[in-house]
Amino acid sequence: MRDIVDGLTSWRTAGVAFAVATVVRTWQSAPRPAGAAMAVSAHGEVLGSISGGCVEGAVYELCRTALATGTAHTQTFGVSDDDAFDVGLTCGGTIQILVQPSVAMTDIDEVLAAIRDGRPVATASVENAQLVIWPDRIVGSIGVPELDDAVARQAVGMLALGVTGTIHLGRQGQRRGDDVAVFVQSYVPPPRMIVFGAIDFAAAMARIGTFLGYHVTVCDARPLFATRARFPDVDDLVVQWPHKYLESTTVDDRTVLCVLTHDPKFDVPLLQVALHTPARYIGAMGSRRAHDDRMRRLREAGVGEAALARLCSPIGLDLGARTPEETAVAIAAEITARTWGGTGRPLTELETPIHHT
Repeated sequence: MRDIVDGLTSWRTAGVAFAVATVVRTWQSAPRPAGAAMAVSAHGEVLGSISGGCVEGAVYELCRTALATGTAHTQTFGVSDDDAFDVGLTCGGTIQILVQPSVAMTDIDEVLAAIRDGRPVATASVENAQLVIWPDRIVGSIGVPELDDAVARQAVGMLALGVTGTIHLGRQGQRRGDDVAVFVQSYVPPPRMIVFGAIDFAAAMARIGTFLGYHVTVCDARPLFATRARFPDVDDLVVQWPHKYLESTTVDDRTVLCVLTHDPKFDVPLLQVALHTPARYIGAMGSRRAHDDRMRRLREAGVGEAALARLCSPIGLDLGARTPEETAVAIAAEITARTWGGTGRPLTELETPIHHT
């Protein structure tokens, strides 16, 4: 939804009705994860994608039907033996889609505004009924009060963790029941990417970080280099000693840290702080000689082996990259592999599933 929120907001402003198809469950090698969304307006315009093209035509018709009837419904798509290239998933996976018209969505304008502004909110949907879970209140209903309370309790925890998925409960909210499947979609602020070192490689890394959906910060102690003229599109530009900034800012387990300064007076104090944060990924640029010197200095500074094992250095995958843009691709590839458990090897060499759990 974050990918299409601007388009949905424009439709709402213009008074155009729409339907949203959301992937709520996947099996095997499904092309896109739960939460992927595609929307169709009353004028026939399309936003987003739920399968990379495999079943979009059929989902388009489902959205048109939802717009005409004003009711939501679910549909499962898998491999179609007779006509796989028409409405089936040729990749061999299976996805379940929830199609909802805008008239069936609770607090739709407030939810869209929250997604656009990066404020936390979650929705819990059962076809034509929906709860909206805000940090301080619950709006809407999906059935009896007992079911609403049970869903809200679980959804609040899922929102805190940024988790999207389906929960199963009894009709009266019994935790051991399996009568009602409720799709909970959490919208939390985008993960952070903090790039240290205002160099040309940092500019390329910031661009690809934005492309991948991160909230990008560039930090450098040198005001001559950390300027808006050099980094016009980053979310935050900070002129401060890197380790001082890292000590003062929020870092969680979705944050990625890219240390591109490759200067010991910056790197060592910065990595001493970074390696004791919960950051998902910590990478540092430099030659192998610079890496060996950096590791020696960190050990002398008292950083333990368990913490040093978290460091990706030299940063990035071996793609043969030379230019700043190619290097940014190599770094982004390593971040993606670390995030999803990828090997970084060519898929032609593997027989494992393409999409990791």
